[in-house]
Amino acid sequence: MSEASPAKAYALHLGAIALLFVLSFLLPEYYHGLLARIMVLAVFAMGYNMLFGYVGLLSLGHAMFFGAGLYGAGLAIIQLGWSVPAAFAAGLGCGAVLSLIIGLLALRTTGVAFMIVTMMFAQVFYLAILYFAAWTGGDQGMVVPQPARVLTFGGTSLDLTNPTVRYMSALALFSLVLLMMLAIVRSRFGRVLVAIRENEERTKMLGYDTFSNKLAAVVVSGTICAASGAAYALLFGYVGSSFASVQYSILPLLWVLLGGAATTLGPLIGTLFMYYVIDVTSGYTSAYLLIVGIALILLVLFFPKGILGSIRQRWLGWLP
Repeated sequence: MSEASPAKAYALHLGAIALLFVLSFLLPEYYHGLLARIMVLAVFAMGYNMLFGYVGLLSLGHAMFFGAGLYGAGLAIIQLGWSVPAAFAAGLGCGAVLSLIIGLLALRTTGVAFMIVTMMFAQVFYLAILYFAAWTGGDQGMVVPQPARVLTFGGTSLDLTNPTVRYMSALALFSLVLLMMLAIVRSRFGRVLVAIRENEERTKMLGYDTFSNKLAAVVVSGTICAASGAAYALLFGYVGSSFASVQYSILPLLWVLLGGAATTLGPLIGTLFMYYVIDVTSGYTSAYLLIVGIALILLVLFFPKGILGSIRQRWLGWLP
């Protein structure tokens, strides 16, 4: 990387945040809600990218971390009557603790075994949600009441159901996680994770404790995904078991692959691409999934490393 690349990287990311801020004043109300949802789910994809893109661990269980944040925040409000900040903190705590436990167990395996173990843990989490339906709402899920989704501080109240407040809250979370990911990637810890991905045995020979670094990556990844789930519950007011299903773990993998694994802005681009392709094509035909499939095939053929990953490989090597 050139000496100017850190400045370029931070300028690019701040520019992306500024663009999303400006769009809040230009977009109609429908796209306000859609883009807010995309930003929250892009945080989910960024958490997944932390483990898959930078450590090289393929997980099919990240929906349980998203679900931990979702249900942690939702149950804290609905069942315990907690405030919005406390509920969000509860969601983060649930995700952090769960990811630590899963990491300690799943990291005893590698490769396909790691993928299967994480998938089985996710299935157990999903079935537990259905089993404790009296608390979790089971298949039907739960709606977070509007009066409980009001953030109050210093005598000022912010209604998270308000489209503008919801958009800005989603942007604040996305911006914080994006800049944090950029700092992690450029840090010593981030370099060690990439070294583990490329050659774990050689990294061990250099004196690094690969297990503890991978465990830290799992916890950071799971906590970011939990933050996305907690924000989803608070901003959109619905907590449902479908978000914790194994199938929901495939979505962040798809978004990361489309945008570019091991790129900081790739998860946003992949999530944005998928949502808008589906949104546009579904307005013209009921066979929109066929068009989406063709678009994905073409994208994989011409951008095998994802949109941003291929751009970095071909033209802009300084992209983080």
